[in-house]
Amino acid sequence: MTTKIIQSDSVFQGKVFDVRIDRIENPAGKTQRIDYIQHVDGVTIIPIDENNQILFVRQYRHPSGEELLELPAGSLEAGEDPESCARRESREEVGMAPAKLQHLGGTYLAPGYSSEYLHYFLAKDLSPAPLPPDEDEDITIIRLSWEEALRKVTQNEIRDAKSVAGIFLAGMYLGKWDTGV
Repeated sequence: MTTKIIQSDSVFQGKVFDVRIDRIENPAGKTQRIDYIQHVDGVTIIPIDENNQILFVRQYRHPSGEELLELPAGSLEAGEDPESCARRESREEVGMAPAKLQHLGGTYLAPGYSSEYLHYFLAKDLSPAPLPPDEDEDITIIRLSWEEALRKVTQNEIRDAKSVAGIFLAGMYLGKWDTGV
């Protein structure tokens, strides 16, 4: 037996996400109420410049109440594929167009309460090609070496989960550190 949706209701429709309440029947035959955020999928970009530095963005995030150091990221627009979104977001957030994009995989942001799935892209051979940022974004671009980025993760200075995952995925792909795998 599989999980069966008995009822699904949208209880809030916002600018960025919706809140849903589903009643499901699980494989054991028990019914459950599941509250979750329905959010479009997104991308996280790991842009690497000509000096082998990673481009980060620093921006205020109201839910955390502080500025966070993050990898560039964004949500897919209607009908947009992840690679096109990564190209657009790279130009909007760090003003650079990647000649090479490598899909590194993906993760669910918070599968216990959100449907959002993030695709990770390594972006290389960057050239200036800025697009106007979103009207609600006030971004500062920060360039870090791989060693500085890893240090900031281990010293809790990069606390954004998608950025931590992106740093490790890209670092493993590029052989930046020995994982023992």
